[in-house]
Amino acid sequence: MKIISIRQPWASLIVSGVKDVENRSWSTSYRGLVLIHASRTADNITDDEFQSRFEMAIPAALPRGGVVGIAEIVDCVSEHPSRWYAPGHFAFVLANARSVPFFRWQGTLSLREAPATLIELLGQKVHHF
Repeated sequence: MKIISIRQPWASLIVSGVKDVENRSWSTSYRGLVLIHASRTADNITDDEFQSRFEMAIPAALPRGGVVGIAEIVDCVSEHPSRWYAPGHFAFVLANARSVPFFRWQGTLSLREAPATLIELLGQKVHHF
């Protein structure tokens, strides 16, 4: 299983099932489960810009600095019809996203193997990925 750090509000939008792609400047061949880690730093998008671009308000009280959910990367494409797709980026196409109880954990850049210790600790809090 992999883990990826994503800034808020994007991480919470993914695990709530609202956002169906994650935009990156790089591609991946990985397909499978990925833990969604909410970075300690939030995106610098303003409430007004978010409202204008996506016609919705930024969710309130977003957790940061830990694992917030899990999803499945089912594809990686260079174009996608999702309203969340950012042209010029690769879209990690996501499915079966859901939240898990917040679990504080240090994040790092890139899509990487989830540490066995983290998976074990999460397994005690979450019955089934």
